[in-house]
Amino acid sequence: MSDLVEVRFKGNRRDFFCWEDQAPISPASPVVVEVERGHDLGVVSAVGEIAERKCGSGCAGCVRAATEEPLGKVLRKASFEDSHLIDELRKAEEDVRRKVVERVESHGLDMKVSDAEWQWDRKKLTIYFTAEKRVDFRALVRDLASLFRTRIELRQIGARDEAKRLDGIGRCGRQYCCASWLPELKPVSLALAKDQRLSLNPSQISGGCGRLLCCLRYEHEFYVTSRKRFPKEGRTIRTTLGTETVVAVDIFHEHILLRAEDGTTRTIALAELKREVESPETTVEKLQPPPPSALVTFEESEAQITTETAAEAVTPRKRRRRKKRGRHRGRGRSPTQQPNSDSSAETDGEDRRG
Repeated sequence: MSDLVEVRFKGNRRDFFCWEDQAPISPASPVVVEVERGHDLGVVSAVGEIAERKCGSGCAGCVRAATEEPLGKVLRKASFEDSHLIDELRKAEEDVRRKVVERVESHGLDMKVSDAEWQWDRKKLTIYFTAEKRVDFRALVRDLASLFRTRIELRQIGARDEAKRLDGIGRCGRQYCCASWLPELKPVSLALAKDQRLSLNPSQISGGCGRLLCCLRYEHEFYVTSRKRFPKEGRTIRTTLGTETVVAVDIFHEHILLRAEDGTTRTIALAELKREVESPETTVEKLQPPPPSALVTFEESEAQITTETAAEAVTPRKRRRRKKRGRHRGRGRSPTQQPNSDSSAETDGEDRRG
């Protein structure tokens, strides 16, 4: 049975291959693998169950058994000559990158060339670049293909992927997390910094890539869970000393800063505040005035309270609008009930005589 092997290449690029040899293979071993168009050389980073777990988490939980044939396989372990050849290619890649930068400037393209990577058999050259807008590099590809006499692939990457590929030292003095151990780059929003009460100055919460620090996600769940135990800032509560407002909370020392109505402030521990609060319903926000007595239309001791009776009791009665009689006669009559002309004349004559 073949084993799944994780192989890493230059720039923290990784892929999974199948090891069909009966001899065991150990991590940190250089191997020659089969890729889409040719052969490449990398270093084994995980084998067996660990590689399967990484493959399941990195490719949306794909089922290995669902694929009849792996995309690639490990051909053999790399020899000393193979490793020496890849080292020579890595030394020449910086000169290749400079030549690509010159050609980019000559074509007037708005793109930043980050890195260049030769395939082990020199059948493909991959150029990594970043750009703010879409770039039409078809003429550049033809120029580079005639210059290096190989297949050219230009791959656009983001700022975080560029930092992961180039590596570096963060503001904490350690290697970038994305380049050392972080397997997946998850999105980081400004709301994470707000929840942790951090400074919103971009220079203080941004990494070497110019984006928000990846480590802002590490303790976010702890902050959200811990703040649920504390009253919200700006909330008014009623303690044994009276009505006070929560000014600030310290989740590490479990202290709360309160301000009374007269302007005096005090710092109190969370456990002590829970003892001082008279009851859970003492918060001013939850206190509601009792309903007016005019809305109560039944005796609670005698009548049986149901949903219908309660709704009928609190629903105001509709006032019946009385029709106003018009000053002129016949306004409120229907067209079919028109008075007789003779009777109306006699009535008018009696009114005049009266």
